[in-house]
Amino acid sequence: MEIKDNSFARQFEASVPEGLLSVEYSFQEKKIFLTKINTPEGYNNQAVIDVLLKNIMELNTEKKFKVVPIHPKIASFFKKNPKYKELLPPGIRI
Repeated sequence: MEIKDNSFARQFEASVPEGLLSVEYSFQEKKIFLTKINTPEGYNNQAVIDVLLKNIMELNTEKKFKVVPIHPKIASFFKKNPKYKELLPPGIRI
């Protein structure tokens, strides 16, 4: 899956046959706040959304950013994938 960082729209984007998946973000210091997941209408392929989130986590690992999950589906992604919990800033527990 190819992910594009659309910094103008402040979102990570990936194309799927049904349309565009995106995860909106905002930055503060060396933290990235993942605020919203946008999917095409009627789309609920959680496996593809998880692949998108894994790729986003890898990008943030490379950039050495801490990740603050605001959206509930992103928080549950951290619960299902404890290997990414090191990306959480101190004091954030999921």
